[in-house]
Amino acid sequence: MPRDLNRERIITRRALIIGGGQLALFTGLGARLYQLQVLEGDRYTMLAEDNRINLRLIAPLRGEITDRHGVPLASNRQAFRLVVVAEQTPNVRETLNALQGFLPIDERRIEDVLKEVGRKRAFTPVTVRENLSWDEVSKVEVNLPDLPGIQTEVAPVRYYPIGPAFAHVTGYVGAVSEAEQTGEPLLNLPSFKIGKNGLERAHEASLRGLAGTSQVEVNALGRVIRELARDEGEPGAEMGLTLDADLQMHTYKRLSQERSASAVIMDIHSGEVYALASQPGFDPNDFVHGISVPKWQGLLNDPAAPLTHKAIGGQYPPGSTFKMITVLAALEAGAITPEERITCRGHMQLGNHRFHCWKRGGHGPMDLADGLAQSCDVYYYELAMRIGIDRIADMARRFGLGMRTGIDVPGERPGLVPTTDWKFATLGERWQRGESLVASIGQGFMLTTPLQLAVMTARLANGGFAVTPTVVRRLGGEGNPVREAPAIDVSKRHLDIVLQAMSRVTNHPRGTAYRARIREDEMAMAGKTGTAQVKRISMADRLAGVKNEDLPWKFRHHALFVGYAPLDRPRYACAVVVDHGGGGSSTAAPIARDLLKAVQERRPADPNPGVITPLDQPI
Repeated sequence: MPRDLNRERIITRRALIIGGGQLALFTGLGARLYQLQVLEGDRYTMLAEDNRINLRLIAPLRGEITDRHGVPLASNRQAFRLVVVAEQTPNVRETLNALQGFLPIDERRIEDVLKEVGRKRAFTPVTVRENLSWDEVSKVEVNLPDLPGIQTEVAPVRYYPIGPAFAHVTGYVGAVSEAEQTGEPLLNLPSFKIGKNGLERAHEASLRGLAGTSQVEVNALGRVIRELARDEGEPGAEMGLTLDADLQMHTYKRLSQERSASAVIMDIHSGEVYALASQPGFDPNDFVHGISVPKWQGLLNDPAAPLTHKAIGGQYPPGSTFKMITVLAALEAGAITPEERITCRGHMQLGNHRFHCWKRGGHGPMDLADGLAQSCDVYYYELAMRIGIDRIADMARRFGLGMRTGIDVPGERPGLVPTTDWKFATLGERWQRGESLVASIGQGFMLTTPLQLAVMTARLANGGFAVTPTVVRRLGGEGNPVREAPAIDVSKRHLDIVLQAMSRVTNHPRGTAYRARIREDEMAMAGKTGTAQVKRISMADRLAGVKNEDLPWKFRHHALFVGYAPLDRPRYACAVVVDHGGGGSSTAAPIARDLLKAVQERRPADPNPGVITPLDQPI
């Protein structure tokens, strides 16, 4: 009995212990369930919903770029894209090899696709080719049963309808490089493009827009089941330019008759640029989907430098187009009067060095008007001897030379206007008087861009106001207000004297550009020719009959011309530079004549901006 009683007590004690443990376990489990389902129920509901629903970014539609009349220069169009989904094909490489039977796809691209497939989930589409033609899409669609995993998609892509004529201004878009990754999720989207050059790059933030979102339901593997909601985001801002598409294309076509050239046409009062062309150009559409290596190498190795925006980034000695600045500096210093005559005998002797005039036999006695009209070098040598380089440089800067103009297009270079201080600080040498003679005719250290020459001409023709060139007329809903140009500290009487002399250059029988004049009186132009020496022809070569045109192309002189029109009411300024084109009067002046005539026929300076009126005649 005592043994049975003891056993019963032991069993009861164990039962109580087990029961207590079970009670504690169920109490803890109940408490945990209460915590998860009641206290933290909302949190876990949200986490579960996040696992079921994904929020994905949608690339915004890029803002269009248009000319002053709304003609599209950079737009978006729907294009076909070919993708492969790895989980839908037993062998990705075999599928891509089979695809080569219908579309040209090189082995390098196939290797790139295979690498990308290896990095991504099996159900994620990987782009194989972009920008397919309708014929190419048709070939693929017909043969889809033999191409497992291949799909065609439609997506917006950047398109430049006018191509090379505007390439340097608009720039282009391209894929985001590793160096351009900022951590912004939008930049990680497949096939997303950003501005790489020109206005596309300078105004990337405004043109890009704001990303949209797509709310999709996914399964446990992350595969999309259905789309629940969609927000397209906000498209990029539209950009309107001051450029006139017809005039720009006409300018580019005219320059294309030369191997390499650039030109600027602008309004002398508002600073609006109507044409800003650099030839040869390139097709920006080639860069949108990735330019081929052979084509890229061809652009890099072309001696005509098609990738350089020469209108704002090409630096050239201004040659005789600089002579108006030297005259103004001499007039302001009181070193010359319009009537004083300086005799040209074909050269000037300074020490043991002889500085030649372009006319070997000399021009004879020259006053100011004749000196500019016939571009007598000796006349300007004498002015330089009287006033020195620093006075010339000061006047040059007032008219926009030797510094960036501030145009709203990236890539502008400053040029160079030398001074005595500049040479000592840069080269550690003192300025020589002979260097002043060379600088007075736009040679030596002197460097300018075609845009600076156009701005200089505009400031001369508008009565001495420091107009600033501009290309962006409108960005989004905001217009670009025309800035009031401050007056230049220069005598109006002296300006009139120079303008009258510029008129003789083109409209007097002895003027260097008389043969290139505009014959219609109501459109008549004034201007100045220039020839910038690239390689000096030695006296021995001269005696042997060697001429500039006998030299290799890269050693020939640059041809320049600056001008404005019409004579009675100046409105348009133009600058033309033909790389290694020879003489300014024979090569650059005829181009400028055609462009100034075209802009007057077109009349883009309409008082009603953005509206084509009967005055705006197509070219």
